[in-house]
Amino acid sequence: MALSPIIISFQTAIIAIMFTFLGGTLLAYLVFRLKNQGLKILLNSLFTLPLVLPPTVFGFFLLDIFGVQQPIGKFLLDYFSVKVVFSWTATVIAAVAVSFPLMYRSAIAAFEQIDPDLLAAAQTLGFSEIKIFCKIALPLAINGLLAGGVLAFARGLGEFGATTMLAGNIAGKTRTLPLAIYSAVAAGDWALAKKYVAIIIIICLLILFLMELFSRKSRGIRV
Repeated sequence: MALSPIIISFQTAIIAIMFTFLGGTLLAYLVFRLKNQGLKILLNSLFTLPLVLPPTVFGFFLLDIFGVQQPIGKFLLDYFSVKVVFSWTATVIAAVAVSFPLMYRSAIAAFEQIDPDLLAAAQTLGFSEIKIFCKIALPLAINGLLAGGVLAFARGLGEFGATTMLAGNIAGKTRTLPLAIYSAVAAGDWALAKKYVAIIIIICLLILFLMELFSRKSRGIRV
């Protein structure tokens, strides 16, 4: 059994969650603090869209952005000699794209649990938005954010559709655990597929345990 799919999956998910956690938390807080409810609904819908789109459809959009014949993909290739499509970087981009909505929605929910009177009192005392975020919102929402981060990590680890479209299924380079399972089944190697399935089930169970732990803490339930 090759270990490269496991290693590639963890490398991808770890790098992806760094971008997802930071971006999802900051954008969720900015949207949470908006006064315009119509704009808030629009942004919530937009940032959640990848969650309901089929992964292959979202993968198509990514391919249309980063393809070497597309403006962004051509720019990266011509000026930085970076070809995103069919590279390990593509697996990270796909993982970030599909896991971001989970982190974003979890972060929004965590911020909405904060007592608005605390935020209003901080504003009255002259706290800046950055100080309110760092000193009040972030500490109070941290368990909910961590639960969302764990869930987003699991989503990135299990990404298949968008990764296939953008990164391909290259052994030792872009073949993640889900792709290794698909390849093993396609090759008729059920024994290998079962081994990879067992590994990803164990990993996901551990991740869900951590998510439940942080989720219960965020709701004030004693563990």
